[in-house]
Amino acid sequence: MKTFFILFACFLTILVFTEAESNIFCIHGKWAHYRKGDGHFGVAQIDPFLCTHLIYTFFGIDSEANIFSRDVWLDLEENYGLGNINKLIKLKEVNSELKILAAIGGWFEGSKAFSDIADNANLRKRFVKNSLHFLQRYNFDGMYLDWQHPGHREGSRPTDREAFTLLVRDLAHALHPKHYILAALVAPEQYTAESAYKIPRLSKYLDFVILKTFDMHGFWGEKIGNNSPLYAKAWEENQELLQNINAGVFYWLERGTPSQQLIVGVAAYGRGFKMLADGNVPGSPHSGPSNPGPYTNDSGILGFNELCEKRLTENWQDFWDEEQKVPFSTREDQWIGYDNEESLRIKARFVKSFKLGGLLLNSIETDDFKGFCGRGIFPLLNAIIAALNETSVDSAQGDRKVCVNVMETSGNHLPN
Repeated sequence: MKTFFILFACFLTILVFTEAESNIFCIHGKWAHYRKGDGHFGVAQIDPFLCTHLIYTFFGIDSEANIFSRDVWLDLEENYGLGNINKLIKLKEVNSELKILAAIGGWFEGSKAFSDIADNANLRKRFVKNSLHFLQRYNFDGMYLDWQHPGHREGSRPTDREAFTLLVRDLAHALHPKHYILAALVAPEQYTAESAYKIPRLSKYLDFVILKTFDMHGFWGEKIGNNSPLYAKAWEENQELLQNINAGVFYWLERGTPSQQLIVGVAAYGRGFKMLADGNVPGSPHSGPSNPGPYTNDSGILGFNELCEKRLTENWQDFWDEEQKVPFSTREDQWIGYDNEESLRIKARFVKSFKLGGLLLNSIETDDFKGFCGRGIFPLLNAIIAALNETSVDSAQGDRKVCVNVMETSGNHLPN
């Protein structure tokens, strides 16, 4: 029988806000350059003052430990390319405090190349050397490792858990003396993390541990579920109890990650489903992914900007999940679970209350950067910033009982 780690300690938490600056990591997916019309988003659309760290995704790796551009024309200036990398680096001339990280890997990279490199001491050495050269050549401030996930998916090895630790150690020993930042995206859920990571040792070498606390539910599952819920639902059981921010944060904290290193991931897009009759709440069965959006153009996902634009001509019904502190919206047979300004304010306050390192938004090009919702541009990012900069909150938010117990939820119900 599988045993899951559950914390049962409950305590009264008084939210005390300090002067320490919280980090706001922003992912920018380069492919948004190719989106048409109001979905087009490039370096020129980036506000360099909204994020403390900008992550440029993605660069690829091969089994010989080389790092390469997946879109040479877009990234570089050679052969009349657009030179995105240089344009990104020039943003630091506008905001000298901005840090720009190169993202290596990603979901579509898979595990094989990472596993090949990490499991071989000579290839690890070559990868470290190539990483240092890559960062120096293109003037990045650091590296964001995105291996999803060691020991999982095709091409993985049983030794990946130890090998990933050694890879991170070797990178840290090379990058930190040069003052480069080393961050990694990790699985928050215990059922993946315990077989993928040696958490105390990883925390020793990484500057930031970024939890992938989004895509926690999607059309690949049997039930409709919210993309990035803060807490569990009362009816959830087994693995479902671990698919929320609260559970992921406390698992990684308990395993030894310093709170200031831990970054909570949130999304500027929703995960969508096609509803069956009379099944419009989380936990209901579904018939597959929602329809593609006009810009993201993938089934089962809808950018916040796309939802805002759709509302100009379509009638969507909005709901609030009080247990999980997130909204969802429906129209005909379409169901979208996402984050809005209010849910992100709540998450930012959660981050501050436990003195975590900050939040990551994935990704800025699906925020409402055109202002279709009528609440200004980049409303999600601005809501995060405002909440992180709060110096006080009202009594209802300032004193609250927080149970570090992933099996306990509020018991509140959705509106009719």
